[in-house]
Amino acid sequence: MQYDIIVIGSGPGGYVTAIRASQLGFKVAVVEKESLGGVCLNWGCIPTKALLKSAQVFEYLNHSKEYGISADNIKADFGAVVKRSRDVAEGMSKGVQFLMKKNKVDVIMGTAKVKAGKKISVAGADGKIEEHTASHIIIATGARSRALPNLPQDGKKIIGYREAMVLPKLPKTMVVVGSGAIGVEFAYFYATMGTKVTVVEFLPNIVPVEDEDVSKQLERSFKKIGIDIMVDSSVESVDTKGEGCKVNIKTKNGNVTLDAEIVLSAVGIEANITGLGLEEVGIKTDKGKIVVDKFYATNIPGYYAIGDCVPGQALAHVASAEGITCVEKIKGTHAEALDYNNIPGCTYCQPEIASVGFTEKKAKEAGYTIKVGKFPFSASGKASASGAKDGFIKLIFDAKYGELLGAHMIGANVTEMIAEIVAIRKLETTGHELIKTVHPHPTMSEAIMEAAAAAYGEVIHL
Repeated sequence: MQYDIIVIGSGPGGYVTAIRASQLGFKVAVVEKESLGGVCLNWGCIPTKALLKSAQVFEYLNHSKEYGISADNIKADFGAVVKRSRDVAEGMSKGVQFLMKKNKVDVIMGTAKVKAGKKISVAGADGKIEEHTASHIIIATGARSRALPNLPQDGKKIIGYREAMVLPKLPKTMVVVGSGAIGVEFAYFYATMGTKVTVVEFLPNIVPVEDEDVSKQLERSFKKIGIDIMVDSSVESVDTKGEGCKVNIKTKNGNVTLDAEIVLSAVGIEANITGLGLEEVGIKTDKGKIVVDKFYATNIPGYYAIGDCVPGQALAHVASAEGITCVEKIKGTHAEALDYNNIPGCTYCQPEIASVGFTEKKAKEAGYTIKVGKFPFSASGKASASGAKDGFIKLIFDAKYGELLGAHMIGANVTEMIAEIVAIRKLETTGHELIKTVHPHPTMSEAIMEAAAAAYGEVIHL
């Protein structure tokens, strides 16, 4: 078949790209080797949030007396929790199937390989190989769990995020290696469900990409629910010969050995670019990623790449935005390059984390003179009423011009609040304008206004 655009991969980068391309009048096909929706819908963003919601409900029930409600004999059916997560994922994948039909996007199932001359070959499950051509080929193959040589995943005792979502039973003990978003989300989920969890982080703080104040708060919150935290530590080896795992951990004070039923490797991801035919076509890569310009064109005309297989934040919403930008540039509309310093990051453990822009440390390193405003949820009426007083809002302003350089939130529902900050930064709103933007009371979001006021010495409720 001849197409205007072929997209390889149907994750949140690929399927969004295909739909936008169709809206712009292109004849489009998307190639998928497994399930529509990719990792995000099937094994990432969506099913993990379903698991986390079940854990949150379980946590609420176990603390119901704090709300004046008695609930006895509360039990979690781990199998039913996992099944609900898979059902949610299946429903979302079917939703993508509907969107493909609605937008007249052809779906080609199979494993794609790029070829010279703006062609791709697709190997189907039956072994048959088809060849398709397109004026533009967009690679959106995503990424997978990164494997470390000293932490080989066997899928049973040493696992990645996929196995962590479908374990046959709740483990009694677990060591989580790595404390990025994947690591801390699963740490919270399993700890809340009843597993004894230890988090091992190589760097001095957990969630190391976040502002240091956020990292310290999450560590305190995790310790309150019984999660052990080991920073400045690394897993040297895991002995799986016995019934469980013996985890050898190097710390500042020497090596220690922990027994664990399961070891979850959450040390990051690596791009899915091997076996894709990039070398044969001559598409440049660097450090395991495809090299692209600001509109996602590779060095070979007619070939593009977006999402986790290119440099930048490996986030679903980034992949979607990159794909839309890419096809709009191909169409010739006014495409604006993404501002990667205004991309929000969200982590969905409890308390949640959301951030955008400079951390306090990075703002100082960039040479800014700053004003910092911080408002704790312990001073928020809505947080007190909700029983969710852990956390704070922290805003960082340029002292000279009032520009909002960064925002860092930790607390209940902050992932729903960060978009306000992204819009404010996009519109170049100043700190004084934010202070004068009336927020509804009582809400968690009014803490944003209060944090801005705190930066300028005008805070009322502290």
